Amino acid sequence: MKDKVTIKIPRELYENLQQMTEGTGFSSVTEFIVFTMRTLASTGKIIEDDKLTDNEVQTIKDRLKRLGYL
Repeated sequence: MKDKVTIKIPRELYENLQQMTEGTGFSSVTEFIVFTMRTLASTGKIIEDDKLTDNEVQTIKDRLKRLGYL
């Protein structure tokens, strides 16, 4: 078994992720977070040019609100 560490996130975020992952095939929030972080980390770095614009962030937030995630 691989070594694991504990990462603390706000409870509200955890609860939102819990709702988001219901019915998605992820067996837990932890599994979803690990999948997401592995996907992000697979590039090996965060490129400064990859930042979203304020308009893109607002568009994403609006879509998530309409879907009931926020």
